Amino acid sequence: MNRYATFIKTINLTIDYILLNVSMIIAYYMVDNILVLWVDDKNHLSIALVFNLTWLLSANITRFYDKVLNKDSVIMMRKALNTYLLFVSLISCIVLIIGIKTYFITNSYVVYALALFGLLLAIWKLIFLAIRKSDRALLYDSRKVVIVGSGRISNDLHNFFNNNLDRGYKLVGFFFDEDNALKNKDMHLGKVDECINYVLANKIKEIFCALPASESDKITKLLIESDKNLIRFKVVPEYYDYGVIPLQIESFGHIPVISLRPEPLENILNRIIKRVFDIFFSLFIIVFLFSWLFPILSVLIKIESKGPTFFKQLRSGKDNSPFWCFKFRSMKVNFDSDSLQAIKNDVRITKLGKFLRRTSIDELPQFYNVLLGNMSIVGPRPHMLNHTTQYSQLIDRYMIRHFLKPGITGYAQINGLRGETRTTKEMQLRVEADVWYLENWSFILDLKIIFFTIWKSLKGDDKAY
Repeated sequence: MNRYATFIKTINLTIDYILLNVSMIIAYYMVDNILVLWVDDKNHLSIALVFNLTWLLSANITRFYDKVLNKDSVIMMRKALNTYLLFVSLISCIVLIIGIKTYFITNSYVVYALALFGLLLAIWKLIFLAIRKSDRALLYDSRKVVIVGSGRISNDLHNFFNNNLDRGYKLVGFFFDEDNALKNKDMHLGKVDECINYVLANKIKEIFCALPASESDKITKLLIESDKNLIRFKVVPEYYDYGVIPLQIESFGHIPVISLRPEPLENILNRIIKRVFDIFFSLFIIVFLFSWLFPILSVLIKIESKGPTFFKQLRSGKDNSPFWCFKFRSMKVNFDSDSLQAIKNDVRITKLGKFLRRTSIDELPQFYNVLLGNMSIVGPRPHMLNHTTQYSQLIDRYMIRHFLKPGITGYAQINGLRGETRTTKEMQLRVEADVWYLENWSFILDLKIIFFTIWKSLKGDDKAY
């Protein structure tokens, strides 16, 4: 599935609706010399709804918004004309059948609104086609990729990338040990063992592996190294079970490509939904809770022990980029905070700190991290840098959690996987929960996690110490 077609389709649809409603507002001004906003005038709300729903019906009938990134320009303009004419016809029929007076409009208004919309629609489509022709990069972000393997599958994949630029992939070259049938010899970048080093040095985003199943050892090694280094790895069948489930199959023309894990947040619309929610929820907490709680806690923290109100620490963020994570200080100032986890009955924790940690109030300053964009409300908890280094060597899938922004709370936390990790097995369970969240994200899941986080905070969590 195209990563950006849905987003561009939504943008087109949204702008078309904006132009339609602007045309109606201007038409009212031209006829009656007044500006009418639908929310303020119930008499005109009905006609606005009729116009908007009729445009949606017309666009669905003509399939106007299908393949907006790679549809031929002439075909797109013809579709726009057909959709517009169908829209005008349907509006005319509705007006004739039901009558002008029913909707508190005049013939002049209908003519002005439809004409203005037709003009604005044509101008916008010409602008969109000009942008698409001059620089498609404005419509999607291009990812540099490499192909591991040679032969028919590699050549077919190469041709697909060249013929479908809207997919957002820019092929850099190939890695293979033996040349079977590669047409573009100049794109040979090296042997398979040299792939990871080249990818890291040249900031390649994804690897497409077209090696046969007989090369399973090389495939498995590439997979593990890609996960450790935050490189997305996709396998082009000839299929082999690498023990990673669930699998997501994408169709690149007639070429099946297996993504080793689904990532709902790779969809830009999902990321926008999550980010908008993060901003509004954080602002709500900061304005209605943090604003009055901060001065009280600031005084109490300083009364109990010397030191700053806030504790900040470098943590591992998205793509393993370090960032300063903020908390209310719950410990006495010490030199072990960057190396030692808090343990049960930790002598470093103050009396107030025990309460703050048990109720998770110490995490409230992280809502500023969310506003800054280096955290989300829900996601894998950010770990100390030395823990990231340590566990990335012990747990193969550990680095996968860094494909996401870290969260104030997460799926692991509501399932009791929080606090001190005494063994590698405990950390592995936490990582598995984080990877599950990455593969199964939904807005409803985020709301569920937030609800149970609040519930556990009110009850008190035995592992919050």
